[in-house]
Amino acid sequence: MANKHSLPSDLPQTLGELRTSEWTFERVTRSVKDELRENLIAKLRAKETIFPGVVGYEDTVIPQIVNAVLSRHNFILLGLRGQAKSRILRGLTTLLDAVVPYIAGSEIRDNPYKPLSQYSRDLIAAKGDATPIAWLTPDERYVEKLATPDVTVADLIGDVDPIKAARSGEQLSSELTMHYGLLPRANRGIFAINEAPDLAGKIQVALFNIMQEGDVQIKGYPVRLQLDVAITFSANPEDYTARGKIVTPLKDRIGSEIRTHYLDSIEQAIAVTEQEAWSTRSALDIDVPRYIRETVEQIAFVAREDKRVDKRSGVSQRLPISVMELVISNAERRALTHGETVAVPRIGDIYTSLPGITGKIELEYEGEMRGADTVVRDIILTAVKRTFDGYFAEANTQQIEQWFNLGGTVQLSDAVSAEQSLKELQQIQGLFDKLKPLSLEKRAGNEALVSAAEFLLEGMTAHKRISRNEERSFSASEKQTRKERAQNFGEDLRERDDYRNRSKRGFN
Repeated sequence: MANKHSLPSDLPQTLGELRTSEWTFERVTRSVKDELRENLIAKLRAKETIFPGVVGYEDTVIPQIVNAVLSRHNFILLGLRGQAKSRILRGLTTLLDAVVPYIAGSEIRDNPYKPLSQYSRDLIAAKGDATPIAWLTPDERYVEKLATPDVTVADLIGDVDPIKAARSGEQLSSELTMHYGLLPRANRGIFAINEAPDLAGKIQVALFNIMQEGDVQIKGYPVRLQLDVAITFSANPEDYTARGKIVTPLKDRIGSEIRTHYLDSIEQAIAVTEQEAWSTRSALDIDVPRYIRETVEQIAFVAREDKRVDKRSGVSQRLPISVMELVISNAERRALTHGETVAVPRIGDIYTSLPGITGKIELEYEGEMRGADTVVRDIILTAVKRTFDGYFAEANTQQIEQWFNLGGTVQLSDAVSAEQSLKELQQIQGLFDKLKPLSLEKRAGNEALVSAAEFLLEGMTAHKRISRNEERSFSASEKQTRKERAQNFGEDLRERDDYRNRSKRGFN
């Protein structure tokens, strides 16, 4: 994105230079909505990506936004948290011109050919063609406000500024004593209001004029400012209803309502997490297995379906991003502790990421008896189970189960090196023969082998074929009644069928 330090050096610096340049009246006075529309058309013709970095909306949300921009609509994005609403709104700047001129010193970025403020009109009258010109970049033309109940009309629209009046000697009735709010200061740009229903009713009413007639009136002044601004909003769907906190006439003035959604597939979710999670800068090599990435994403999918998690709050895509960062950090810590050069995350690392999960889900009932930690552990185990079925749905693990049933136990701890853990795991008959579905390299290192083996054992635990305690010690499954075994067998079959159905629909 362009900035002040990268502006071309040959741009006109005065009004006279502007008038004799390629910056014609028609080009400079084009409205923001026309500018967005024309630049979008050019991108569509060139088959450029619209909103780069936004994943999973190519066939749903983005076409609707394209239609809204082509229609010159003010629009609102309705969706739960973590559905890329802010990213999309900020991405609208990619549809703005690289630079646009304005009257230098103007608080509302006056168009040099059609100035609105008294300041700019007086300046042009005094200096004529010598009036200084400054330039705006796309980032400078985007103004964002998070709506809160304490936002005032003065914050958004403006108010009398007694200090400015005292310094200038002007009467309070003079336009030169105005303090412009965020909306006038967004003139010739994009103004975004996040969580619009959280604005007080009278603030929403104050937006009526700009939404319908395109002007604002500040504190009863006789002057009306014909602003040129594209207004966008975001909101939670539950609040954006007649029973919510939105004023109906404002709702009526918004051209398009566009619904966002959570990602449909694990593949899309993995792509977003890889894009958003920080890159580890370390002396270590970081190798994240595919099944770890899938399990981390499955946590969010499972949480969104869990009846104990509040659906109205939603489960943000920030959850797997935070989890992945914590998982890699724990693997890095373990490797550094044992002097290893490669850090390979394990399923056990996911359980250490609870602090990155509990704060991002809200339980349906605040008085949940078992607590958030227990709910999260259940969700992780279910996520492991789904991922496990993607690799080992047809695997026969009876030989491994038999080893545990004969009294075998194994503990996987961060306190021991990967080499020591591997020696312990090699005692389990048939274990490493079953890892073929993971497509490990022939010369996979100790860290990768331990990680893969632990994934298999954790999946067997999820299916209740073996047991595991909180210290990550695996042992024989607890004795079950015939009825319990039948129930678990039925659950396994349903899980397997569910996995196959999701795979056919492309949701694996």
